[in-house]
Amino acid sequence: MRTPLEELVLSRIRPTLQEQEHVLGVAARLIAVATEIGRAEPLIVGSVARGTFIRGDRDLDLFLLFEPDLPREDLEREGLDLARTIAERLNAPYHEKYAEHPYINARMDGLDVDLVPCYRVESAAEIQSAVDRTPFHTRYIEGRIGSYTDDVLLLKQFAKAGGVYGSDQMTEGFSGYLCELLILSFGGFHALLAAAAEWKPGTLIDPGRHRAKEFQEPLVVVDPVDPARNVAASVSLDRMYEFVELARGYRDDPDKSFFFAPMPDTISHEELGSVIQAKGTGLVAITFATPPFIPEVVVPQLRRSLDSLCALLERNGFFVNAADCEMLDDQSMLIFELMNTQTPRVRRHIGPPLWNRSNASRFAAKYRACDSENLFAGPFIENGRYVVEIPRKYIHVEDLLGSPEVLDVGLGKHVRQSMSNHSEVHSGTACWSPAFAPFISRFLSRKSPLTRILDRLDGAGRPYE
Repeated sequence: MRTPLEELVLSRIRPTLQEQEHVLGVAARLIAVATEIGRAEPLIVGSVARGTFIRGDRDLDLFLLFEPDLPREDLEREGLDLARTIAERLNAPYHEKYAEHPYINARMDGLDVDLVPCYRVESAAEIQSAVDRTPFHTRYIEGRIGSYTDDVLLLKQFAKAGGVYGSDQMTEGFSGYLCELLILSFGGFHALLAAAAEWKPGTLIDPGRHRAKEFQEPLVVVDPVDPARNVAASVSLDRMYEFVELARGYRDDPDKSFFFAPMPDTISHEELGSVIQAKGTGLVAITFATPPFIPEVVVPQLRRSLDSLCALLERNGFFVNAADCEMLDDQSMLIFELMNTQTPRVRRHIGPPLWNRSNASRFAAKYRACDSENLFAGPFIENGRYVVEIPRKYIHVEDLLGSPEVLDVGLGKHVRQSMSNHSEVHSGTACWSPAFAPFISRFLSRKSPLTRILDRLDGAGRPYE
């Protein structure tokens, strides 16, 4: 049974009758035009088809199902041509986007519409591309969601407010389909939260009781239409436990703040200076043009690049307190909070143990031949090894991050290309810009979702209006 608070939330997030009629009307027009053209079977999929979309959501997915014997190249060519024709007949502005294969994104009567070619296969076992599963997902949920629709809406809103909704590479959270499966698996919103409060890494949920392989992700929800797929594969350990924390917090003290998060404050240029001074840490960032690929391609490369640069900083004596990345449409940023932005000129270099006679002799001979400018002390013996004290190449972090050595570490392919064309290093308050201010605010005010909610309830933040 839902509480009065949850009924209040539902009254605010259920689509209005007018909104439902509008969205379904656009869907009907898309289906009619696609059917009239007749080159593929049209099917509305996703939350609109399943009746689980939240008020204000403006996404609509039309899948164009082609026969499975059509070659892949022909699917891409004919699918794009059909999608363009549909958009043009409906006078909808559009552009091409790319995932596993290209599709059309159009804007129609205030709705964001994806027109996606795929194969019409008899079972999920016969899929030829990842999107071929989606029609099976829609049919599975449609046939079972019944009276659980409101529970799904509550869960989606709960996850959105908590910052854990979205299976994209940047969020690493819960997809809409995953939310629906969790509600069905546990029998409602309350039962799910009760179970989630006790989740541990390796939690396994198998709605179809047909798991076909072992999974390594922290949360495993076996796809009921594909036993070899984990629907929760995108959920990182951090997002999983942020959801666990939120479930525990809501069960302890339910409040509307768990469903409606206020707009976060954005740090100003002046405030950034005060924060840096108060913390005594250093802030440094690299910005460059965002590679012209979809987030599913770019974001993993940003994260890989971030890890590689953190290792480079640590090797050179700059200790990283925190690091993160952000991808905007035109610019991307890698940002580092450092315990020190300058390091002593001297560094210790530890050589081989003396019982490794040949290597130890070569090491000692090399540094005995150094002049005084390139050797502060040594070789001397410490714990059975030769040690020398030599000058660092970089004592200021800006010099290191602006050097060619940045391009020699394990950057993502497209990130390296963009950075080799042009990149900029910023330090301190120069990291701030209007575009990146929200990201920098989140980066510096790191708090778990429940902590943010409790701060608001304690009057430390701006309450929801």
